[in-house]
Order: sequence, then C-alpha cells, then structure tokens
Amino acid sequence: MPRSDRILMGPGPCNPYPEAIEAFGRPMLGHLDPEFLALLDDVCDRLRSLFGTTNALTVPISGTGSAGMETCIVNVLGPGDVAVIGVNGVFGQRMCDVASRTGAEVVRVDFEWGTPVTAERLLNAHPSPTLIGMVHAETSTGARSDVAEIGAGKGDALLLVDCVTSLGGLEFRADDWGVDLAYSGTQKCLGVPPGLSPITVSDRARDRFVAKSQSWYLDLRLIGDYVGTPGAKRAYHHTAPISMIFSLHGGLTAIADEGVDAVIERHATCGTAVQDGLVGLGFELFAQEGHRLPQLTTVRVPSGVDEAAIRSDLLGTYGIEIGGGLGEYAGKVWRVGCMGHTARERNVTTLVAALGELMAR
Repeated sequence: MPRSDRILMGPGPCNPYPEAIEAFGRPMLGHLDPEFLALLDDVCDRLRSLFGTTNALTVPISGTGSAGMETCIVNVLGPGDVAVIGVNGVFGQRMCDVASRTGAEVVRVDFEWGTPVTAERLLNAHPSPTLIGMVHAETSTGARSDVAEIGAGKGDALLLVDCVTSLGGLEFRADDWGVDLAYSGTQKCLGVPPGLSPITVSDRARDRFVAKSQSWYLDLRLIGDYVGTPGAKRAYHHTAPISMIFSLHGGLTAIADEGVDAVIERHATCGTAVQDGLVGLGFELFAQEGHRLPQLTTVRVPSGVDEAAIRSDLLGTYGIEIGGGLGEYAGKVWRVGCMGHTARERNVTTLVAALGELMAR
C-alpha cells in the first residue's frame, strides 16, 4: 500500500489535517517578513484559545514536544531549586531527567503505570517546591490525570503540565486550572506534522525565570523578544521554521472551522469506538477505568501472541500503524492512537476489522 494511504494510529504522528499539508506549499517568506509575523501573531492567538489562556508568552517552539519540555524547565529551574514531579509513565520520567540536569533537587513521586497522578501525594511530597510537574495525558500508558486540584493546591510553586497528547483532543484550561507552564506537540491531536512544540507561560512564571537559562536556543527571554507583541519591533533570535508554522496555522484553522468543542467530541466518540471494538475482540484495556484517554488507547497483548509480528502485518498488509509498549511494558501492550485527522469513524472500523482478521489466523 502506498505510504500516502497509510492510516497512522500509533502514539506518534497522526494523519495531518489536509489544511496542514496544503500549507506547506505556500510561497516561502522571510522570518522577519511582516506578512509572516502577522501569521505568527495569529498562530499565537489561536494557541491561546486552545490552551485556555491569555498568557502573552504563548508560542510554538522550534522543536518537538521534548524541546517544549526542556524550554519550560531550564527557564525556571537551577541549583538550589526543588522540583516535585509525578511519574506514571515514560514522559514523567523524562521530565525528571531534564529537571535533574539543571542542578535542581528532583523529588520524584511514582504512581503505578496506567493510573493517574493524584493531587494528595503530589502536593504533600515537599513543603515548599519551586515547581510541581505532571503529565496531563501520559502517552506511554493512555492514562489521564486531573490538573485542576493540583493547580488549586500548588501554593507558591509553579505548576508545569505536559499536554503533548491532550491539547486539541481534551479540554485544557490553563488559566482556570492554575497552570503556569505547559507544552504540547503538533503531531498528535493538533493534526500537524511533528516539528513544533506550542508552549504557554504565565506572567507569574516569567517573573521567576532564572537569571540565565542553561540553554541559549531555548532561552524564553530571547524568544520572547522575537515573538514580541503585535506591532512591536522584533529582535532576531533564530530563523523560525517558516513552513512548519504555515502548517500549524493550517491545522489550527481546520480545528477552528470545525469548532474546538466538536473536535474534542469527535476524539471522544472515536476513542470510545476504538475501546469498544478492541474489547469486542477480546482485548483487555490497560489504563485505569475513568482515566482512559479517548485519543490513545492501551491494551494488553494476549499471552502467546507475537505482538511485533501482528503490528508488522497490520502495517504491511493493511497500511495501519499502531504502537508497541514502552519501558517495562515493551512487548506487553499496544498503544492505539486516534488523533487529529485520523480520528474518523472509518479508520476505527478499518482497524478493528483488520486486527480481527489477523488475530483469527
């Protein structure tokens, strides 16, 4: 099957919205061209709407979601600071790794994989942390954690939230939930190819930036001078990935045209259909009931099944990609994504039918 016909239902890139792909064909502009800067301003406005914030510093970072994670961390942490981080999967672990490299003390709070991070344990882990970090939608397990209660009880700490897999697929209300820093990725529910990490930073977090970020490239003071405010003079920092930002604008336009609430409902409907279909085939869902992501479903691989061979056949014969497990669950679970333009009923029906045929052999 031609690559262009593949259905991307893994945890990684989804099938992008057609508007996002078409935007790559736009004529190139300079990164300081007034027409491009006006489009960048519009991108930032649309991101504010999705993040649920009025934060001035809301911008797509030139890099994938991990670059957004590092950006948020290196600008607010340094030696002598304390970071309490909830770990219920691979990406909570990664947050700990990045935070430890700043010289900050990392207080790691572990939860069973497939279960949510809970406010009580996170808030009681240290009396006065500089930062509390958590993952809203853990990509490695398909579990959703509630943010609002942690935001309400954070005290003087800054609250950092990974919403790489949730932004555009679940409701996110940064201002209402007390989120100070959040980062996402373009390749999941935003329906755009990988390459950018939208972030939002509160004024409260900006007031507590470290004196000198450990990264020049990800220094938010310098990036903020480039992004500026509409009509302000822009200071050159780095050459922005023009075509990627065109593509993000196309994806955000597709979401706005459909309506954010309708997009979230479509993800919910398709996610429920995926889970019902897989249970109907005899699979056991992995993530804790009541905290399962609609856009990323994890199932246990039945004993005796060559899970890698099934995934390979699914891709080679039917042109459908799903993902394997990570960490200690490698080879034990599958991760089935239903995000962005991929979140369509026809794709769910095709996946369940194809997987049913392969499992029956």
